Order: sequence, then structure tokens, then C-alpha cells
Amino acid sequence: MADVIKMPKMSDTMTEGVLAKWHKKVGDKVKSGDVLAEVETDKATMDMESYWDGVLLYVGIEEGTAVPVDAIMAVIGKEGEDYKAALEAEQSGSQESASPKSESKDEAPKAEDKKEESAPAQGGGLSEEELAAKGVTVIRMPLLSDTMTEGVIAEWHKKVGDKVKDDDVLADVETDKATMEVMGYATGTLLHIGVEKGAAAKVNGIIAIVGPEGTDVSGILAGGAESPKAKDQSEAPKEEKQAATADSSSSAPVAESSSDSRVKASPLAKKIAKDKGIDLAQVAGSAEGGRIIKKDIENFKPSAAPAKTESASAPAAEKATAAAPVIPTFVGEVKYTEQPVSQMRKVIAKRLAESLFTAPHFYLTVSIDMDNAMAARTAINAVAPVKVSFNDIVIKAVAVALKKHPAVNSSWGGDKIRFNEHTNIGVAMAVEDGLLVPVVRFADGKSLSHISAEVKDFGGKAKAKKLQPADWEGSTFTVSNLGMFGIDEFTSIINSPDGAILSVGAIQQVPVVKNGAVVPGNVMKLTLGCDHRVVDGATGAQFLQTLKGLLEEPIRLLA
Repeated sequence: MADVIKMPKMSDTMTEGVLAKWHKKVGDKVKSGDVLAEVETDKATMDMESYWDGVLLYVGIEEGTAVPVDAIMAVIGKEGEDYKAALEAEQSGSQESASPKSESKDEAPKAEDKKEESAPAQGGGLSEEELAAKGVTVIRMPLLSDTMTEGVIAEWHKKVGDKVKDDDVLADVETDKATMEVMGYATGTLLHIGVEKGAAAKVNGIIAIVGPEGTDVSGILAGGAESPKAKDQSEAPKEEKQAATADSSSSAPVAESSSDSRVKASPLAKKIAKDKGIDLAQVAGSAEGGRIIKKDIENFKPSAAPAKTESASAPAAEKATAAAPVIPTFVGEVKYTEQPVSQMRKVIAKRLAESLFTAPHFYLTVSIDMDNAMAARTAINAVAPVKVSFNDIVIKAVAVALKKHPAVNSSWGGDKIRFNEHTNIGVAMAVEDGLLVPVVRFADGKSLSHISAEVKDFGGKAKAKKLQPADWEGSTFTVSNLGMFGIDEFTSIINSPDGAILSVGAIQQVPVVKNGAVVPGNVMKLTLGCDHRVVDGATGAQFLQTLKGLLEEPIRLLA
């Protein structure tokens, strides 16, 4: 019988894999141990081996496609064998649980059809499309910001029965960002107000209707407040919304009567005037009632400002004639690229978010005098077979300190706390697609040269994406070092299920006080991030004091 090959779970955090490359094609002979394909997981690109002998009868995944764990990838069997029965048996098993849902989905459109059939009977008036043909405009709550879901009518500037022009401000709407003006963009009579002052309306909900006086609008009112095109409008590109706002603002003036002392202008005109440093009081509006719109600001010249009356005082006249500072306008281009999220980045995002929002983090920082450590490293490297880095010394010191403070070498288990007696130190390593944390096991018992060689080997494998699950599993504590990038100090997110993580900064040359005198010193800052469920503040502080002593007197690491 043919054997169905499924996507294997190649790491403890893997939920799906990307088929990077097939090494066999349909019809090829396959032996147990042959590499069938390369699979990109959240950690590395790994070889998927065959555990069967036979012929590759079926390939169900194309290269570059991501599929969840346990998804069908291929079928291996005897040459000429009918594999469809085995394939259908696997597929039918996964479809049985989904069939009740599909039946309910089939019933849903029927219910919607019934609603649509009964809707025209309501109201007995004209539909929205028929009203539009007769010059009737339905005013809906506009989307005035990218996060807006509803707006509150702060003020109506028109009432039912008033004449409306296409550049009139109908209402002020309070959004989640600011209070903004809503234009009608229609000429006629205000036939209906759907939302009272102080009430909220959903985006695309009907707030007013404008059209010829006496028009029957009962059809659209009975049909509901939601626009049939609301969904399409909400999914329109943001650039189109911005362009529409700019165009409408340029032709939408804001009223100012001769008795009103407040200068009014369209929102776009106000913004342009502010950017250019133009005083709106000096601009003559070209719209009805002296309203200022976009073209008035663009055409404004300081020398063309309205003359002051003869009764104006001399100081005021001098101030008015002085040219306002003009800030040059710079027009940039909004430009970006997008790329699919890699498997590694997906898991990094998921696990770090879970850690940060689940484990209550707190941080403790300590400064280390590294003079003795620098001298010790120079002496060690003079005789060691492998060059030892400061990070290697930190890893060794952390492992020794954890032996003395097992509470820091622990993890939260929900209804129990696990205190680890072994010290497996995870070493955070940056790679092209994200971050990997290979583990130096039993680091307290290894020499500095041994730790250095192991870390260097992990670094090469990580860059080549050759790390195996056994390399990154089982850490009890993590060290993250950004000192080589010149970072003084930083905080890290705990690598679950560890109970703590150490952030290592750069060694800085700073003035220090020794024996009552200020002398040059070499100081490194360490920040311990703790899960407060398992590590208390005093416990973390005691661990740092032990670690500080070991690094400032590295000879103790050999004891």
C-alpha cells in the first residue's frame, strides 16, 4: 500500500514549513535515507529524508509554498500503484470535521437571499439608485481617519428644509483624532437628518439626504443605513482616500459672514497657510461670503494683502505691511516595499509577544569594572588554542553564578516552578532573517577555550542555516550581547521558558574613582531581565552581585 508523506514537525515551535526545494520528482526511485526535499522552518533550512523505499508517485506541494505541520506533501509506493485511494483516505479524514461548517455556510446565502427578496417591499419608496438618478444625494458618515470606525455629530450647520450648495459645510463631526467639517457636495434642499447632534454614527451610515424639495426618500431610509458599497469603500487604498480628501477640500469652502470675527477656511487651506506661514486675515477669499479655499492660499502674495483702513493705527499698519516669512514647500514621495514574512520571523514575533505579554518582566542593571577581566583575557589568549572573547568569559561567569543562585536558573510551569540543577546557556545570535539561540550545555563545567570553540561553531552553523533542533533546545538561561555594536546598555525579552535573560553592553572607557582618585576605567553594564513569577528583585540583585564579583576577579572562575 502507498505511503503518504506529511509535513514533519522539525522543531518544538514549528507550526508550518516552506518547501524550499524538491530533490526528487514524480517517477523517481526513492530509497530509505534519501533526501526528498529541503524544508525551511522557523529556525533553519533542513533536509527531509524518506523512511520508505519505492517510487515517488505524487507531489502535492510546489516549491516556495508554506503548508502546516501534518499537511500532505507526497505519496511513495510501488511503480504503477494506484495511490489515489490512500490519498483520498487521508484527505477525507480532515474534511469530515469541516463538512458541518460547509453545510451551515451553504444555508447562510439562502437566508440572505430571503432577506434581499423581502427588502424591496419595505418603505414603498424609491431605491437609492433611483434617487441618485433624480438628483438626490445620500450623505454618509465619511472615513475621516485611518482608525475611525464611527463619528459623533458635534454640530449641524443646516436644518431640514434649508437650501444647500455643494460647497456648504453641513456639520462638524468629532472623530477619534479631531473635530472636522463635513461637506455635502450636493445642491438642493436638506430633506432628512439621520443623526441628531451629539449622537454617533458608524462610518458609511446615513447622516443626511439632499435633493429636490418634496422628494420621497422613504425607500432609502427603509433599506437601512449601511451602504451596499461600504465594504468596497473601506478597502480602498489609503492613497485614494487621501487624494479624495485633498480634492474635496480644495473645492469646499467654509463660511464666514461679515458679522463673524472668526476667519474661516477649508481644512486644506488652513494647513497650507500654516505650512507657508501665511496669516489668513491677510487673504481675500474667493468663495461665497469671502470664504478662503485652497486656490486663494496658492495665489496669495504678501504684497497683495488687503489694504488697512485709514483709521488703523501706525504700528498696526507697519505690522500688516510686513511680509510674513515664507517657508519653502518640499514635496516628497511616499514609497515602500513589502515582502512575505519568513517562517523564522513569524515564530520570533509569536514567541516574543507571548513572553512579553505573559511573563511580568522587570530589569536590574549593574556596572562591572572590567580592568582585571581585560588583563586576564590578554593572558589567556597568549596561551589558549582558541581566542577567548569577553562574551565567552561572561557565559562562563553566568554559569558559575547560576549554580549559586538556582532560583534564577528556573522556569514557570503554571502550577509548579522548575529549578534546574544544570546550566544550559542560550547564546543569542543575529542571522540574516532574525535571531537564533543555540545552547552551550553544562557551561559551568567547560573551560573558556571549550566554550569559545563551541560558540564559534554555532555561529558558523547559524549563518549557514545548518543548526539542528538539538542545537537550540533546552536552554535554562540566555545571554544576549550587543556590546560589539557599541550599545552601552539595553533590555531584552525573556526567551521562554527561561526565567531570566542577561543583556551585555559594550566596555566603555570612563572616569572612575579608585582609592580616592579619579582615574581612567573600563566599565561594562549588565542588565538582568527577570520573570517576576519565579525571580524576585532581591534574588536577581544577589545573582548580579555574585556575577559582578566573578567578572571583576576572573581568577575565581578557575576555583
